[in-house]
Amino acid sequence: MPATDSTALRSTVCGTLRAEDTGQIVRLAGWVHRRRDHGHLIFIDLRDRSGTVQVVFDAEQAPESHALGETIRGEFVLAVEGKVARRAPENINPNLPTGEVEVRADKVRLLNRSETLPFPLHEESSASEELRLRYRYLDLRRPRYQHIFALRHRALLATRNHLASRGFLEIETPVLTKPTPEGARDYLVPSRLHPGCFYALPQSPQLFKQILMVSGFDRYFQIARCFRDEDMRADRQAEFTQVDIEASFVDEGDIQELVEGVITEMFRAAGTEIQTPFPRMTWEEAMRRFGTDRPDLRFGLEIGDVSGIVKGKGFRVFDDTLAGGGVVRGLAWPGGASVPRSQIDSLAERAREWGARGLAWIKVEESKVTSPVARFLGEDTARAAAGAVGAGNGDLALFVADEPETAATALGALRLWLGERLGLIPGAEDDTEYRLLWVTDFPLFEWHADDGRFYARHHPFTAPREEDLDKIESAPEKVRARAYDLVVNGSEIGGGSIRIHNRDVQDRVFTALGISPEEAHRKFGFFRQALSFGAPPHGGIALGVDRIVAILAGSASIRDVIAFPKTTSATDLMTGSPSPIEPEQARELHIRVAAVRQADEPGEPLPADPADG
Repeated sequence: MPATDSTALRSTVCGTLRAEDTGQIVRLAGWVHRRRDHGHLIFIDLRDRSGTVQVVFDAEQAPESHALGETIRGEFVLAVEGKVARRAPENINPNLPTGEVEVRADKVRLLNRSETLPFPLHEESSASEELRLRYRYLDLRRPRYQHIFALRHRALLATRNHLASRGFLEIETPVLTKPTPEGARDYLVPSRLHPGCFYALPQSPQLFKQILMVSGFDRYFQIARCFRDEDMRADRQAEFTQVDIEASFVDEGDIQELVEGVITEMFRAAGTEIQTPFPRMTWEEAMRRFGTDRPDLRFGLEIGDVSGIVKGKGFRVFDDTLAGGGVVRGLAWPGGASVPRSQIDSLAERAREWGARGLAWIKVEESKVTSPVARFLGEDTARAAAGAVGAGNGDLALFVADEPETAATALGALRLWLGERLGLIPGAEDDTEYRLLWVTDFPLFEWHADDGRFYARHHPFTAPREEDLDKIESAPEKVRARAYDLVVNGSEIGGGSIRIHNRDVQDRVFTALGISPEEAHRKFGFFRQALSFGAPPHGGIALGVDRIVAILAGSASIRDVIAFPKTTSATDLMTGSPSPIEPEQARELHIRVAAVRQADEPGEPLPADPADG
């Protein structure tokens, strides 16, 4: 409940009035949400951040206020003084927290007028997202968004309080820093004082928080703004917020236990209780059973391996794949035996888009199995393979033959497609079940065939498991990371690791990543030096605030929970940014822009000013 405001304009806020306030004289201020004219009585719903309350303008009791009420329209800003009165029983609104009372206006002051809005606020609007983003300040007036940002505030306040109670210090790290490779493109900022040199906006405070551990601060956190110049989607923005945590003298279990407390408090701030500890699952198990490192555990349809069942049975695609070190895996489509062949063929095309070379299938019926591969496998083997992936009478078994990670990824995408098609996955706004999971023991490196080198699966500062240290040079693909991701309902909301605190190990990882000693010194010399001065063992995590709040608010897009988000093309439609700079600014920054649009052709036009007609 918002705090009472005792300024001259208001003595309380709209949404807190209840039946026990009957008889009190109150001063309110807010926006006209709705207006209803019944002649000698005019009713308005007055709205502020706390909610709405009905205000009555009575021509007999307060003729001056009623006269002003006749001129009032939607979104006008008013200050009202009057007595709280009970509504007649037949007029009570049970859907409104203030529905038992109304305020009889004695004095009214018009604080500001409003032009006609480009879209209505008191009902679900059919206005396009583009129009609503252009007028974001109006869209944010909706009660839904007022609720979301109050929820975001409570979640972050709970986070701060919990971490402070555990001895963590909130410390800010630089926003203008050194470009470093962390998997996405940096936003670069030219330096006026250092011609030809650039700062980067941080993709994360990763190196600074590790250096804070070297500095002896022991336990650090920050509500950090981060920036990544990458393509955007519903759960990704160019600038975003994360809860950044780092601690010394800890292992994986310490960080996970701490974060479970943070997440519990964030969910509690939204009125939801969750159970701890969260289950753990290795990366290998998650990929094998669900085809993804962020499995949605709200539904089944697990992937099964049939390599041993179909091996050597005469189907060349399967046999060749298995001989080359691949696998044959699949899953069941419950009730899918009635699906027509044309739809299966269409699904096979979709599977190729997901990376598979093809899609084999077996329809299971009581009297027979139907499948193009059954004549190679034989009916008994076909039934056994279908049964191994959970397909029984009336079901359709679907199989992918490929190298393990490709097969897993394709089947993981197929599993989600089936979950949505069969109605097994609730929409964000309907979801009240939260299945949280730690995914652990990721591969430290991943091979990119396009440029023939290894990359860090998380980032190059993640520690390898001690028992795998001897494989960094000889078998890097087999090195497991001391990394852990936190997943809820199929969405990754946090990722962290125990870090490398030994300079020699860090240099070995750089070498495995194809980073030469010269490049390592140029990009990370300050950090390597810090590791050589008694760096303690340490680890941490970053939690995605926007994703977490979106889940708590039942929003399908993180744009809903960011006050001023960018579009999918990284533009701000409200301000018209990004936009060209003036030639003089470019000269001051010692940069030359190869092709500049005319100054009257900004990246996005500003909204028209209603006051200009």
